[in-house]
Amino acid sequence: MNAKETLLALDLGTTTLAGRLIDRRGRILAEATVRNPQAELGADIVRRLELAHNGQGEQLQRRLVEGLEDLVETLLTRAGADRQTIAGAAAAGNAGICALLRGQPVERILFPPHRPGETGGVYLDAPGLDLDLPVSLYLFPLVTGYVGGDLVAFLLAQAPHRNNTLYLDIGTNGELALYADGRWWTTSVAAGPAFEGGGIACGMAAAAGAVSGVNLDGDRLQLQVIGGGPPRGLCGSGLAEAVAAALEGGLVDRHGTFVDPLQVESNLARYLVDGPDGRCLRLYRDATVDLFLSQSDVRTFQLAKGALRAGIDCLLARAGLQADAVEEAVVTGAFGFSLAPRILKRVAMLPENMIDKVRFAEAGVLAGCCRLLLDATGPAQAERLADALQPYPLSGTPAFEQAFLGALDF
Repeated sequence: MNAKETLLALDLGTTTLAGRLIDRRGRILAEATVRNPQAELGADIVRRLELAHNGQGEQLQRRLVEGLEDLVETLLTRAGADRQTIAGAAAAGNAGICALLRGQPVERILFPPHRPGETGGVYLDAPGLDLDLPVSLYLFPLVTGYVGGDLVAFLLAQAPHRNNTLYLDIGTNGELALYADGRWWTTSVAAGPAFEGGGIACGMAAAAGAVSGVNLDGDRLQLQVIGGGPPRGLCGSGLAEAVAAALEGGLVDRHGTFVDPLQVESNLARYLVDGPDGRCLRLYRDATVDLFLSQSDVRTFQLAKGALRAGIDCLLARAGLQADAVEEAVVTGAFGFSLAPRILKRVAMLPENMIDKVRFAEAGVLAGCCRLLLDATGPAQAERLADALQPYPLSGTPAFEQAFLGALDF
């Protein structure tokens, strides 16, 4: 075995592409993220599938491959490794992203029965995709058109699985799994890109310059910035914490509306200003940046967290399990794994009696890809796991719509 060999793990996110390069012992050599270039054509996966259906599939495939090439080059540069050292590669993503990567027809995913023609794991010929890799790329098995290989990878990383455990992969497409009484229940919700810093006025990925935390300190809002430099935008965790701080400071009411500054009894009222589209919360301003949270941003966050909370409630109800019976809630995804329990509680993202049972799993999808690459039986394990996952479709059901409406307030 060549000690210099590397293994490549890829998380094919709708908004963000993430990668990790490891050695044969599992040691992390480099990690990186890039924006999924497909987002320039369509912010969500449904829009991209519609574009592919109307003849733009090759363009979407090309954009995705270009993004992956940039990601791989960044990883190799950071690790000081040569491309030819890559001895294994694995990727996971939702069904739509996987179909676009493979250049497959998307109609079976876009329209009923919302199930891809092929769901098993597959080794892709990288050169055939114009992806410059010296090995085939293993693509994780799918469950349905709305529960993808990214959830399978996340769950693989968490094995062995404990009874009454809830797993959440929070991103543009929020995927949920519940393991209870020896069986699996899975579903997904369309949360939108807000959890990854997308679709908001001053949003950005979790990179240098992104506000990742907002604390209320008396009559001041203190910002935590990735890299320690001046703020340049809000990532997903920063958005959640900004909303929580605004709620705590009485700047936003429980319905998500900015209050009249004259009604704020503290000096926090100075953060409420008139922005381009009405009242907003100004977090920071310098000569080049005016960083604010708009009313539309708060609404976007409400829709995202409401969808996630409704998905949780419906999945628990389908399995006949009360929220207080959940022994652990394992969360991975776009937040950067830095949300404190008080933030989750303040924005009502999870059932209150579940907050203290949350455990954040860093880069859960990448961890699953790495686990598969390090174990010769990894692909077989992934297939067995995918086969065991029982899908529960929620979109458009009366139960979900009712739960969603009830989950929008804070």
